[in-house]
Amino acid sequence: MPCHNQQLSSVTSGQEHPMKQVRFANNNSSNSVPAVLPNADPTDATLHPVSQDDLGPQLKLLPLNDQIRELQTIIRDKTTSRGDFVFCADRLIRLVVEEGLNQLPYSECTVTTPTGHKYEGVKFERGNCGVSIMRSGEAMEQGLRDCCRSIRIGKILIQSDEETQKAKVYYAKFPPDVYRRKVLLMYPILSTGNTVIEAVRVLIEHGVQPRHIILLSLFSTPHGAKSIIQEFPDITILTTEVHSVAPTHFGQRYFGTD
Repeated sequence: MPCHNQQLSSVTSGQEHPMKQVRFANNNSSNSVPAVLPNADPTDATLHPVSQDDLGPQLKLLPLNDQIRELQTIIRDKTTSRGDFVFCADRLIRLVVEEGLNQLPYSECTVTTPTGHKYEGVKFERGNCGVSIMRSGEAMEQGLRDCCRSIRIGKILIQSDEETQKAKVYYAKFPPDVYRRKVLLMYPILSTGNTVIEAVRVLIEHGVQPRHIILLSLFSTPHGAKSIIQEFPDITILTTEVHSVAPTHFGQRYFGTD
């Protein structure tokens, strides 16, 4: 499945308004999904789309279709059973992981078919790994292993400090040569973006360049995506939806701790 950057239309005006609107998915504006930035004033009826400069090409969205839309709906529905929730979440994770792998470098190669013919194809370049942000990010590990069974996966545990409420790293374990690898960073829900920002800082401390990090996510808020891109302009974010209300119950429902 190809991935397209979101198409953002521009509206010029002589006045500035605190409410901004982002339209995603397809080029047909009637099917666009609005997402309101956190500084929006709900009493202001005038909407302005965020420009490409606000989010940039680093944010990539899977093309919205009925299959993805249904999976998003089931995951958000409070009446969904845990079995259906996990099943649909795994399907959506697989779609994101496969597109994430499509963002990695390939090289051309020639193989010989069983009939003796030569075939010009491509293969993965070596030097990739996955890193999951515990605990919800671990839900995406199996989807990555299903696509790349030999890929190495590191882990980061980040929790909010009870006193300061700031994200704090409690555990981090990566492949020893992570600084030479392309990293698929896995975290399904981007709400504020603080956890991911802290995780990227840890990877940078281990020598990973932000341009070699692809963040795989299922849902993101405009604020979360914008915060991460402003902090790390070279990072790539891949997700299925940017919406002002993210399903923050994902981890609890997936692991049955709600």
